[in-house]
Amino acid sequence: MLELYGFCVSNYYNMVKLALLEKGVPFQEVSFYGSQAPEVVAISPRGKVPVLKTERGFISETSVILEYIEQTQQGKALLPSDPYERAQILALCREIELYIELPARACYAEAFFGMSVADAVKEKAKAELLLGFASLGRHGKFSPYVAGDSLSIADLYFLYSVSPALQVGKKLFDIDLLAELPAAQALMERLGQNPHVQRIAADRDAGMPEFLAKVAAKK
Repeated sequence: MLELYGFCVSNYYNMVKLALLEKGVPFQEVSFYGSQAPEVVAISPRGKVPVLKTERGFISETSVILEYIEQTQQGKALLPSDPYERAQILALCREIELYIELPARACYAEAFFGMSVADAVKEKAKAELLLGFASLGRHGKFSPYVAGDSLSIADLYFLYSVSPALQVGKKLFDIDLLAELPAAQALMERLGQNPHVQRIAADRDAGMPEFLAKVAAKK
């Protein structure tokens, strides 16, 4: 059986968890926090989560894990077989990660953990987020899902990378980054009604106190 290493507050961990749940793949969860400790980097070279344990060994990096699951497991398809259509979905995933999630992440310390982020960093993040959401509006179909009429890996990135970016936009810049994308707003609400998404949210809420305690210990 596959084993998913990570912690339930991690958005990237939850992308993989949702993929496994949607495909109906049996798996076990193993509590595992990223660090540079020898026992961590022994299975995750960069000391990050998530990590997937297979019968042949460990696989790291979320995008690689998701493709591995799609290639090796039965159940609902989260990527199309057509190479062009698959490339479009993977491009959307990369665009969300690079142009929305990463700029927003530069501001997580202030938005979520009560720390301060330099004004220059915030201004750069704001500019990049506006460009990133404009790109999402051009490339995403939202009919009703990000890439078309069925749930795909792009929706996992949309749900778990765009959501915190929206909070950054609201908390730090007082802007609604989806204001010009009503179909994307509707999709976010639709995904929130998914029973697997709700299960993951409940697990995240239950694990939040432990996670915040670890963050506080590092301050």
